[in-house]
Amino acid sequence: MLNTMRFVKAADMAELLTGNPIQIDDERTLVAHACRHPEAFAPLYLRYFERVHAYCYRRLGNPDEAADVTSIVFSRALSSLHTFRGESFRSWLFAIAHNALTDHYRARRTEQSLDDALECHDGQRSPEEEAIAHEARRTVTSLLAELPAEQRQVMELRLAGLTSKEIGVVLGKHANAIDQAQHRAMIRLRGLVTGAGSTTGDWR
Repeated sequence: MLNTMRFVKAADMAELLTGNPIQIDDERTLVAHACRHPEAFAPLYLRYFERVHAYCYRRLGNPDEAADVTSIVFSRALSSLHTFRGESFRSWLFAIAHNALTDHYRARRTEQSLDDALECHDGQRSPEEEAIAHEARRTVTSLLAELPAEQRQVMELRLAGLTSKEIGVVLGKHANAIDQAQHRAMIRLRGLVTGAGSTTGDWR
């Protein structure tokens, strides 16, 4: 299990010593440094934790499972930093997340329950805001579930903030193929939202 507090404290210490928040312009340099000094992984962890966790939660719909898989993702990333050779650390990290989720599905061997996506509550929200967020999660999850697998994966990674090129790295496809899949997904989603999904033909 990844020692989260160790990395957070390392980042806080760096900020205290310099008097300024950590600025990372060259992630390759930071990765190389973290290979020699694991504590230096902290800025990368802090930068991408929320995105990776949101991606896992969107795929799994269960906060506990999402937290477990997120921990696995960063543990794998830290232990395999020396293998990083790509142009984008983010796409490399999300490829690890994609594979970790695949392993999790294989181990669980059950269908994802959409109702699980409704179990996450934010204590800072009012009951009205929580109800709106509740319905939004249900709607997004239900709509994505209607997409073919490839289109759903593309949209989930796009929602996580990845570019077409980065998604291509994660899924092993060219950026043009990703753009085409997203275009088809958007057409299908618009059809579903307007109630015309059943009359728009074959979207695959």
